[in-house]
Amino acid sequence: MDPQHLLVPIIPCNDLDESQAFYERLGFEAESIYPVEGYRLLRDSLGARVHLTRTVPGWIVPERNPYGIYFYAENVDVLAARFGHEAQDKPWGLREFALSDPSGTLVRIGWPR
Repeated sequence: MDPQHLLVPIIPCNDLDESQAFYERLGFEAESIYPVEGYRLLRDSLGARVHLTRTVPGWIVPERNPYGIYFYAENVDVLAARFGHEAQDKPWGLREFALSDPSGTLVRIGWPR
């Protein structure tokens, strides 16, 4: 891994197992799991990474989670259908859809059209 040009979101999670299952549906798989620390490193087949961390009290306020991440995925329509959504063409030149993960993090997925 060349970390010089890699940005990795660290996503606070109320339930690590539930969150990992959600991101696995997006094509990620566990690369490393640290149960004592409550930390998981996930990666997809193209090298994108997501770190999941157990929340600390006060990080996530129900219905007010301020976190959001954006993934570029060429198979945006397939992923949207997998979650019962439909990707839409946006005026900014992307085809995308959005949903929330189990802890309320905004997850937006898109690809240039």
